[in-house]
Amino acid sequence: MVGFKATDVPPTATVKFLGAGTAACIADLITFPLDTAKVRLQIQGESQGSVRTAASTQYRGVLGTILTMVRTEGPCSLYNGLVAGLQRQMSFASVRIGLYDSVKQFYTKGSEHASIGSRLLAGSTTGALAVAVAQPTDVVKVRFQAQARAGASRRYQSTIDAYKTIAREEGFRGLWKGTSPNVARNAIVNCAELVTYDLIKDALLKANLMTDDLPCHFTSAFGAGFCTTVIASPVDVVKTRYMNSALGQYSSAGHCALTMLQKEGPQAFYKGFMPSFLRLGSWNVVMFVTYEQLKRALTTACTYREAPF
Repeated sequence: MVGFKATDVPPTATVKFLGAGTAACIADLITFPLDTAKVRLQIQGESQGSVRTAASTQYRGVLGTILTMVRTEGPCSLYNGLVAGLQRQMSFASVRIGLYDSVKQFYTKGSEHASIGSRLLAGSTTGALAVAVAQPTDVVKVRFQAQARAGASRRYQSTIDAYKTIAREEGFRGLWKGTSPNVARNAIVNCAELVTYDLIKDALLKANLMTDDLPCHFTSAFGAGFCTTVIASPVDVVKTRYMNSALGQYSSAGHCALTMLQKEGPQAFYKGFMPSFLRLGSWNVVMFVTYEQLKRALTTACTYREAPF
């Protein structure tokens, strides 16, 4: 395992699972306003029809979007959908990040020397599996972030109301809307994020440029955040638009992407790029640094509990 000496006790799958979910929730609490700004910028310009969102408001840039939301909807609007977001991370990140090493070892049959192919395969597997578990929480989170906070025109009044309303009005399938683009998006994100982090950290340690501590984790996470944003932005925009769309607005995720291309041009696929990068970069740094520390703390606690003396 990268970063652990032969004398160290590696963290168990349970430690990684719990540590990843907890670290992701901490990262979400810190970076959620950037994610909300990203969603607002991504849906800006689409024809909403009967969908009641804040898309009619014009946003300019990350800071401009945040300031406009604070001025027109209040500071709390930056945390629209936070409850669903934390539900998503606890179930989603636990699977896609926490199980990554275990799945990678499965594909390499326990070998410490994993090829890029094995890492990509592991990232795709845990990314897709995470979507299967957490898709409804992602749909609710996006819907909340897209809607204006104030007024009777709000689509949903609470997280529970959102789950119930979507299930009632759109059926069970409504809670799984956008699963296909989300599987594609998260397979890509997981590969770009985890594999890039893994490779950068591995290279830094093998070249003896850094030791397995905070600077190494920070550098690896920041690089992973940038690579992930560049690769995943187009799929992320389509996913956001499709999840937020009214029933029947788009026949499929492919139709959503084609409509965007025809009406708004190729640049539409990179709407919200800067908040995406700021959010993913900062999210990766907070999440991976916290995750590494939690793994060590939980492993030490488990070891002490088994052998206190």
